[in-house]
Amino acid sequence: MTILNTPAAAFDNLVDYPFKGNYMDIGEGLTMHFLDEGVSTGPVVLLLHGEPSWSYLYRKMIPVFAKQGYRVLAPDLIGFGKSSKPAEQSDYTYARHIYWMSTWLIELGITEINLFCQDWGGMIGLRLVAKYPNHFARIVVANTGLSTGDHTYPEAFLQWQKFSQTVDILPVGKILQNSTVRKLSPAEVEAYKAPYPDKSYMAGAKIFPSLVPTQPNDIESQNNRDAWAVLSSWEKPLLTLFSDSDPITKGGEKPFQKLVQGAQNQPHQIIKGAGHFLQEDKGPEIAKIMIDFIRTS
Repeated sequence: MTILNTPAAAFDNLVDYPFKGNYMDIGEGLTMHFLDEGVSTGPVVLLLHGEPSWSYLYRKMIPVFAKQGYRVLAPDLIGFGKSSKPAEQSDYTYARHIYWMSTWLIELGITEINLFCQDWGGMIGLRLVAKYPNHFARIVVANTGLSTGDHTYPEAFLQWQKFSQTVDILPVGKILQNSTVRKLSPAEVEAYKAPYPDKSYMAGAKIFPSLVPTQPNDIESQNNRDAWAVLSSWEKPLLTLFSDSDPITKGGEKPFQKLVQGAQNQPHQIIKGAGHFLQEDKGPEIAKIMIDFIRTS
């Protein structure tokens, strides 16, 4: 496996990203980058990003948690951000992402985790919950799902899936801007593009949409059904925070609210004025909602 690492200089002078990097060897020659901010002995908040974003997505939320005494962890998935990037799309599988994140999670030794997951952060994070339910205390699910291929998918997603495989160079900045309500600054757009100096670094980002199970017999469909079985009996608190301006995940909160025991009678919300990357549009507001949820549930 050929492994690329984005040159450190690509991340010089990132706007609003004053955080110290941490790195862990997770095997296979791969290194996972993660942020570890706030109070080291405080309750753990784990923030999992999706595609094609990275931990930069959480820069507005991290200080809110840190100021309230939490330990905030925000890893970059393999293939993203400052983490290692295998060069071939075939190097990435859904199962491998679960393995990589599991390795990081267990090595770090964290428990009583308050999870916030969005996009592929949910596809991976919810599988981690199903695999290690005793490590998690609460879940906040935002603009994500746990696909099994048993239902019809929005046309917007199918188009995105096709586009990601046919485009030569993934327009990361444009994707982020088209998936937020507010106007990103040029410096913010450049920050999202920073992990990808050229298209050779984009294998992980390009293949991700194709790894979503969209047919009942896809390779990870049954594993996701098994995860749903665990989540359905999950009695610890689960909160949904979906946004009002995301055509891909619209209505995705309903299965969680209907099927998960711990989601019953929770103060679920639809975040107004937010797109798919609701962390960009309403980051501090979402962090405050999650803090209230942790304190009262």
